[in-house]
Amino acid sequence: MTRGRRPAAAALLALLLALPLAAPAADRIAVTWHPKRPHPGDVAWIHVRGISEAAALEGSLGSRTLVFFPYAGGQTAVVGIDVETKPGHQPWRLAILEPGQQARALDGRLTIHKREFAVQRLTLPPPMVDLDPETERRAVSESERLATLYRTVTPERLWRGAFVRPVAGHEAPTGFGARRVINGKPRAPHSGADYAAPKGTAVVAANTGRVALVGDFFFPGRLVVLDHGHAVYTLYFHLDTVAVGEGEVVDRGHIVGTVGATGRATGPHLHFGALVGGARIDPVALMSLNLKE
Repeated sequence: MTRGRRPAAAALLALLLALPLAAPAADRIAVTWHPKRPHPGDVAWIHVRGISEAAALEGSLGSRTLVFFPYAGGQTAVVGIDVETKPGHQPWRLAILEPGQQARALDGRLTIHKREFAVQRLTLPPPMVDLDPETERRAVSESERLATLYRTVTPERLWRGAFVRPVAGHEAPTGFGARRVINGKPRAPHSGADYAAPKGTAVVAANTGRVALVGDFFFPGRLVVLDHGHAVYTLYFHLDTVAVGEGEVVDRGHIVGTVGATGRATGPHLHFGALVGGARIDPVALMSLNLKE
């Protein structure tokens, strides 16, 4: 299977948008966004109807590329609204090429609405915050490795249906988007959701995916990253044990490890993260994604 960042997508989009617009055909195309009032941390999806499944469809929301797949008599794509996205208008653009027809282009704006996040004040041992040079180099290298992974787009969509919570229970997770102040100093917002659970509690895959990474990093501790295809990733941090290997394909509900307190953690819990198209999104929003298949 070919993996990559699809460098030709932007060039194809630019080429199609430069071609003459066939207005009468474009008028028959219906474009809807869900939810209609997205906020930072949401996962949104666009539904394009009035085109065939065979149509070549490229698009973008702001700087993020849309990856489409057939859905409900048209095509759809999911896109993440990053936790640090500023409220306001995000432009979207589509380029459509039906077999044997003239290229068509559509554009518009999606309004991102304000969301308030909590401020979380933490006190940690200085060695966990003020890193020595060697540890800082390690942490930076690990962060860059994760960022490179999240930019990789697998063209095969592995996920289907609903995403599920990674640990049993009904308690809502906490902490997503919290503006953290650690030992009195502001830090980056918390980009995952924390599930409180005893050490050894089973952690399961939120949806079908391929194990893209198993590691033991300074901040996340023992971790598993699942690649669900189409630039959708879920992250399982601070694990005590890992039950899967890199390259393995796991189904929704498959045990990937157990809850622990490895890495920078104040106690046993699961840090569950999710990214869509490189955007850090609220995992609860991912689990609320309502695409019926």
